[in-house]
Amino acid sequence: MTSTPPTTSAADSGTVPYAPVQWPLSRRGDTVPAECAQLRADSPVARIQTLTGDDAWLVTSYALARQVLEDERFSLRETASPGVPRQYALTIPAEVVNTMGNVNSAGLHQEVLRAFGPRTGPASAPWMARCAHQLVDAIVEEGPPVDLRERFAEPYSAALVCQVLGLPYEDGLRLMSGLDLGFVTSPVVFEGCTANWDKDYAFVLRHVHAERGAQRGLIKRLCELRDDPGRDGGDLTDEMIAATVTSLFGAGAMSTYVFLLHAVLTLIRHPDAMEHLREHPEAMPRAVEELMRFTLSIGDGLPRIAQSDVQVGEVLVRAGELVLVCVEGANFDPRQFTDPERFDLDRSPNAHLSFGAGRHFCPASAISRVHAAEALTVLLERLPRLRLALPPDQMSWRTGNIKRVPERLPVLW
Repeated sequence: MTSTPPTTSAADSGTVPYAPVQWPLSRRGDTVPAECAQLRADSPVARIQTLTGDDAWLVTSYALARQVLEDERFSLRETASPGVPRQYALTIPAEVVNTMGNVNSAGLHQEVLRAFGPRTGPASAPWMARCAHQLVDAIVEEGPPVDLRERFAEPYSAALVCQVLGLPYEDGLRLMSGLDLGFVTSPVVFEGCTANWDKDYAFVLRHVHAERGAQRGLIKRLCELRDDPGRDGGDLTDEMIAATVTSLFGAGAMSTYVFLLHAVLTLIRHPDAMEHLREHPEAMPRAVEELMRFTLSIGDGLPRIAQSDVQVGEVLVRAGELVLVCVEGANFDPRQFTDPERFDLDRSPNAHLSFGAGRHFCPASAISRVHAAEALTVLLERLPRLRLALPPDQMSWRTGNIKRVPERLPVLW
């Protein structure tokens, strides 16, 4: 005889207490919020109240986080639907949330994966290394201190994403300047919240409308498929291409530059590891995996809406309820990672969830790994004694953003 696990649901508002934590968790990106371990031990599926005042389930254990991310009954697309509980107010057009869903419906998922896959062409590892060296040349010429966010992480990330998508680098730097506005989190929709998206989308649409000979990268490829009468699915439009490229620029550039800042900060805090990587640059790929696990760039969890009733641990999540996957909770789960608080360059296996899992696993995961490895190798080689130019407690972390972002990362070397 089998026993049925106890079930609770956010629908039973009178019987399910909120978790004893303040949500969102800390915006600091250099310290794992203590609430993660508390929740993982006591309530790995805990009821919280989001920024908008909606009920949600917060998942903090590795096993249950992977279950939610891999189970297609939990939908990313539905988080943009009207009337559903929200993580925060929808301050971008709803269609942006489901960009990859639109790409799938047009049969173009493989094209996006191919564009952001391991590269041997224009965005190859040697190209990335040359780009990193050029940026460091200017940094060294100027002399310390330098803000590594403005002078390296942002332009280096913009260069990669522009190269893949087919956007001019100079225009990419302009697009970068608006990302902070594009990723604002707010409890309510506010006037002008979509203005930055509207501007960037219109800019990208002009490139989609450009003469074929002037197009490059993924824009060129998608336009070729748009005009191919033999392609399965005839619903690819200029507007869909522009929305896809705009979304991929924002997500790709933001994720890569923020991770680089976190990676540098982590290495600075672990000087022995930094020196080991200087002496053994061949160890960098494995180090990048551990940096992916160890760093805290993802701010408020990965959202999903349950499309049917699903048992998650001891909780029955009802159809229509919001689930937030706490990545830092999962990536520091001692049941999955031995001594998770230790930064371990030799950790293997290292099945972290920083790229997500399941259908929405990050399509840029492969190229992001190479991008980070080349950048960090160049920085450690060219900037001996790399260190912060201010006490760590004086660092300012941006609030109201979907990423944990340091406002500046001033360094000496």
